[in-house]
Amino acid sequence: MTTQQLDEAKQRAFTVKMTGILNYGHLALMISIGHRTALFDTMAELVPSTSQEIADAAGLKERYVREWLGAMVTGRIVEYDRETEHYSLPLEHAASVTRGAGPGNLASWTQFVGFLAAVEDPIIESFRNGGGVPYSSYPKFQEMAAEQNNRVFDATLIQRTVPLVQGLVDRLEEGIDVADVGCGSGHAINLMAKAFPNSRFTGYDFSEEGVQAGQEEASAMGLTNATFEAKDAATLGGPAQFDFITTFDAIHDQAFPGRVLRGIADSLRSDGVYLCVDVRADSDVANNLDHPMGPFMYTISTMHCMTVSLALDGEGLGTMWGEQKALEMLAEAGFSSVSVENVEGDFMNNYYVARKS
Repeated sequence: MTTQQLDEAKQRAFTVKMTGILNYGHLALMISIGHRTALFDTMAELVPSTSQEIADAAGLKERYVREWLGAMVTGRIVEYDRETEHYSLPLEHAASVTRGAGPGNLASWTQFVGFLAAVEDPIIESFRNGGGVPYSSYPKFQEMAAEQNNRVFDATLIQRTVPLVQGLVDRLEEGIDVADVGCGSGHAINLMAKAFPNSRFTGYDFSEEGVQAGQEEASAMGLTNATFEAKDAATLGGPAQFDFITTFDAIHDQAFPGRVLRGIADSLRSDGVYLCVDVRADSDVANNLDHPMGPFMYTISTMHCMTVSLALDGEGLGTMWGEQKALEMLAEAGFSSVSVENVEGDFMNNYYVARKS
């Protein structure tokens, strides 16, 4: 038995780190408020202004805005001139916290802090007793996921993602059958249906709310080649009826991901292509030490993706299943040819282009 010697310098460094975690963990809540109230968007359009001027421009109460600005100033997000009592959002900061930044808007992700905190108690019960927290415990998830995904779809789907698959644009223009499994609110399906009117698009999702949102958007866009169906992805199977199938950050959420992948393979025609878009990571945690959003992703997994799967007695694959596991599972599902691609504008995901032969 050995006695471990306390490294005081290491202890002090870790205390500083913990202080930072406490500060920035709470700052994330305030950034979420800034996003949801459009305070960042408002400030990006203003010259340096007082708290009252900012509140008036945003249509909010000054006392709350002033206290929020205190967090933003001490968090080094907003700049403050003590002589004029003016606040300003630097252009360089606006590029990461405003809606105008598109996929670069990281402020929107801070909403997950408060969202996941609401299920902390049942998560702790799952730690102790097993099982998981059901999807029904996350009433805003569909809305929040749509906000994240739709920005990426608008910026990259038609211009960069679809052309990843050689010859696909020509086939879509001629007219083929396409499905998006786990389509969420259906925005990807509707964007493709609008861009390629000769092709036929079907969105599947087990959420009635998501299917309804997709149908409403399709109607608003005047689309006649996009349909949606409430369907458990695990029940997908033959006969082969699609030429192109997509999943966008959906496989790692599934209770039975292997079954879903096999169903996708069975639903593809012999010359069909499957595009699996999912979180870019390594399957070994030791290789994720430098992952830019590693702690965030493992937290999302623990408190949503993994636990929702386990609530259905599923496999609990988790958000960070990683590239090696993805390639292994795609091969087991019957995909003999898989290439791993990346898309500019989406630093979060790998793009697996898979064929059965």
